[in-house]
Amino acid sequence: AVVSTQSTGKLPKQIKKTSYAQRSQVRAIRRKMKDTMTKQVAGDDLMALVHKLIPDSIGKDFEKECLDIYPLHDVHVRKVKVLKKPMLDLGRLMDLHGEMGGATVEMGEIVATANEFVEPQVQESV
Repeated sequence: AVVSTQSTGKLPKQIKKTSYAQRSQVRAIRRKMKDTMTKQVAGDDLMALVHKLIPDSIGKDFEKECLDIYPLHDVHVRKVKVLKKPMLDLGRLMDLHGEMGGATVEMGEIVATANEFVEPQVQESV
């Protein structure tokens, strides 16, 4: 489930400071946003979805899609919730975390796990 927030923008040549969409426009905006969300989220895996969410490109797509109904601004994705647990694919998991079998540090060096004993290096001076 993807939750987003948005605000209505001013219409062209509008003088009033506030602008509110009518109920039918709100329903049409929600319908369009739901269709856009399912289109964006359903076809990709989790990593691709995260790469779309970071620059907030989904919010910009919402804004473009709903422009013909009512102008929106400040459209942001606020919350993403996984409703169905994805199937475990061991091959993809190993590709993501590496096939070395041990944990790695940030620089990519393999470090020993808890059940492996590694002899410490001899120090030259104390």
